Amino acid sequence: MTKKQKKVLIRILAAAALVVGFSFFPIENPYVRMALFLIPYFVIGYDILKKAVLGIFHGEVFDENFLMAVATVGAIALGEYVEGTAVMLFYQVGELFQSYAVGKSRKNITELMDIRPDYANIEQDGVLVQVDPDEVSTGTEILVQPGEKIPIDGMIVSGSSTLNTSALTGESLPREAGEGDEVISGCVNLTGVLRIRTTKEFGESTVSKILDLVENSGMKKSKSEKFITRFAKYYTPAVCFGALALAVLPPIVNLLMGNPANFGQWVIRALTTLVISCPCALVISIPLSFFGGIGGASAKGILIKGSNYLEALGEAAYVVCDKTGTLTKGVFEVTQVEPAEGLTKEALLFAAASAECYSNHPISKSLKAACGGTIDAAAISDVEEISGHGVKALVDGKRIAAGNRKLMDLLNIAYKLPQKAGTEVHVAIDGTYAGYILIADVLKPGAKDAITKLKQAGVKKVVMLTGDTKKVADETAAELGVDEVRSELLPADKVEEVEKLLNEKSGKEKLAFVGDGINDAPVLSRADIGIAMGALGSDAAIEAADIVLMDDDPAKIAAAMKISRKTLRIVRENIVLALAIKFSCIAFGAVGYVNMWWAIFADVGVMILAVLNAARTLRGE
Repeated sequence: MTKKQKKVLIRILAAAALVVGFSFFPIENPYVRMALFLIPYFVIGYDILKKAVLGIFHGEVFDENFLMAVATVGAIALGEYVEGTAVMLFYQVGELFQSYAVGKSRKNITELMDIRPDYANIEQDGVLVQVDPDEVSTGTEILVQPGEKIPIDGMIVSGSSTLNTSALTGESLPREAGEGDEVISGCVNLTGVLRIRTTKEFGESTVSKILDLVENSGMKKSKSEKFITRFAKYYTPAVCFGALALAVLPPIVNLLMGNPANFGQWVIRALTTLVISCPCALVISIPLSFFGGIGGASAKGILIKGSNYLEALGEAAYVVCDKTGTLTKGVFEVTQVEPAEGLTKEALLFAAASAECYSNHPISKSLKAACGGTIDAAAISDVEEISGHGVKALVDGKRIAAGNRKLMDLLNIAYKLPQKAGTEVHVAIDGTYAGYILIADVLKPGAKDAITKLKQAGVKKVVMLTGDTKKVADETAAELGVDEVRSELLPADKVEEVEKLLNEKSGKEKLAFVGDGINDAPVLSRADIGIAMGALGSDAAIEAADIVLMDDDPAKIAAAMKISRKTLRIVRENIVLALAIKFSCIAFGAVGYVNMWWAIFADVGVMILAVLNAARTLRGE
């Protein structure tokens, strides 16, 4: 609890004690009684009265402070001292709950803001000097010691360490980094000393972009928030004039009909209506719900640029996913080894990896990684690379040919066709077919489960876009369980396919596109909601996407949608709860069936219930 909240709590307890104390002692003199009750009234309500007066002078008359001031001052003027003070007292209790809930939701944002580095270490004349990160230019070598944050994006020149990326990704598992690795600002160096050469200025670093994104998230309001703002703008003045009419018109009608006017009775009813009508439950709980949702998501490494995007995600009926780097690892791996009779898998892999020893092609790297053993480059000679076909080489006196079907056709060697999809590497040894190796982009762990959860969340269609061949794409789609796949696409074709899907959906439905954040910027911008996944360090993703998932976990897509839909559900619950109770109590209050204590419940009680309900978004689940 903050100092300000503690002060309010002390005022509440002091005022409550005074009200209870004065209520137990019968005081006959009305002036003394009023003077005594004005003490707790001003103790608890002086700040509300001050805001109401300042609002009048600034032209912002009709707000909750004005309603509270008029209602309580009127009640005290009519001799309802306990009720008038109690209204102000319970209103402050509600404000305290609201302040605590907002503080709780800000905590997640604040923890994220802790990634901002305070300094950078630069070595000058053999001495480490701490400087402002803004003053460090690109290409400067900085030193990061254990326990310190990496202040600026760069490349490790020397040293190795374990990095904690939890502040950025929401994941507790640290990762290893060593010489030659690129590192980003905001990570915490856990073990070794790192010397890093900066590749960006601080203002362009990952940490700056993320902080800017979070700080500006509150500027983009959802439709619900905009509705409540417009509603309060017209609702509050209407309530004030309605209460005035209730206080004046019935007594006048009574007088015209020859009956007693009963001004006091109707004024009390009007003041009760004012207390009931205060829109605090809506004005406070709706923004708090969205703020809590954004804060809860940020704690899980899901950065949402505004409540409008959080709301839109909850309405997403179509989710379009890029394949490579989003649902798959984007890295070639050996998935199948089929040697010919009389040959082992290890021997086939060794032959292919040896022939590809001098190549830096991704397929060659995959073969060498799968082979595992050390390849003796001295035993390899007469390497001949045939463009678009493969490679031939002499390995330990044996003629090895490794490549695609075209190479086998060129050498007039019969080969076996794989049943599964993937990149085929056929191998021949001394002119005899030795078998084939299948290389493919493997699914990310949890990708299939993520698609299942999206469908469980109510998504009508999950579509996968890819530049891969139809056979590879169809096999991946079947394994994942996506509803539709569109293959053999160029980057420009992906935008066109998203345009087609946008035309297919109905008016209120939204389309979300999930990309890997590197080459999907045009599609991220075109979709209703652009989600960049695995965007740690990707400038293009942070700038183009509406929602940024900071790691490579596909499950975060469904998690983000779950948070969004939970937030929208809570917002709707609060709107229905607040309006139903308020309109019911206003109707009963106007005819005298509801007193000031019921009014307190209709205002403060409903506000507390709405705030507590909104606070459920903080869990980010």
